[in-house]
Amino acid sequence: MRSAARESNAMFARGLARAFAGAVIFGLPLMMTMEMWWLGFHMEPARLALLLAVFLPFLVLLSWHSGFEPTFSWRDDVVDALVAFAVGIVASLVILSACGLLARDMAWREIVGKVSLQALPASIGALLAQTQLGERDEAKSPRGGAEAYASELFIMAVGALFLAFNLAPTDEMMVIALQCTEWQAIVLMLLALAAMHAFVYALAFRGSHDKPRDASAWSIFLRFTVTGYALVLLLCAWMLWSFGRFDGLSLLHAIKAVAVLAFPAAIGAAAARLIL
Repeated sequence: MRSAARESNAMFARGLARAFAGAVIFGLPLMMTMEMWWLGFHMEPARLALLLAVFLPFLVLLSWHSGFEPTFSWRDDVVDALVAFAVGIVASLVILSACGLLARDMAWREIVGKVSLQALPASIGALLAQTQLGERDEAKSPRGGAEAYASELFIMAVGALFLAFNLAPTDEMMVIALQCTEWQAIVLMLLALAAMHAFVYALAFRGSHDKPRDASAWSIFLRFTVTGYALVLLLCAWMLWSFGRFDGLSLLHAIKAVAVLAFPAAIGAAAARLIL
């Protein structure tokens, strides 16, 4: 009994350590990004609260697919998601403090804003740590699986959201969007669609999907690539709105901003289907 409990505690401790490593690896780029420091202070509290509220069920679903420890019920997945978010908070506190970005004389609102915002991508890394950094065990493979259609779309959303989260706060996205023409934005959208389809089905990367025998090429393109790209566009629009990037923009410039951000996000969505 004691040995079993000791082994269980050791496994949980390894899972936490692995989750912390994943949080640092996935969250470090944003922790070292100046725009994210400012967003933590200037972001509207209502938008930050909404972002946090939406992310929790997203983390629960991600735990169901690829948590940092095997789970057996939705209650376990909720606990897994909360633990991952707590790990993201700790990782953000450690890295931001070590970099001198948190100080005792800062207002609590600034500290809470910075840490909670940085903890979101870090918590994704914490949950993906088992999939990307841990030992793969087919007996403990993610229950969501990659074969179900809804799971495929969710995995694409994970990759798109992570890339969008890394790029949406940066000024470069808006500079590109303001400089590109309408035709260039359309070309970016077409390239994104082509890249999403080619990455998964045409280029024979490791993890590439075989085309279902009973489905036509057009059916696969519409059900996975087009639908996936529509999901990418929605997520990019949400990220840009959350970070206040639409404020003061005309509708045309807002659409171009979404198209620009959706190009790398679409690559992230396709890569996620290969990796996760």
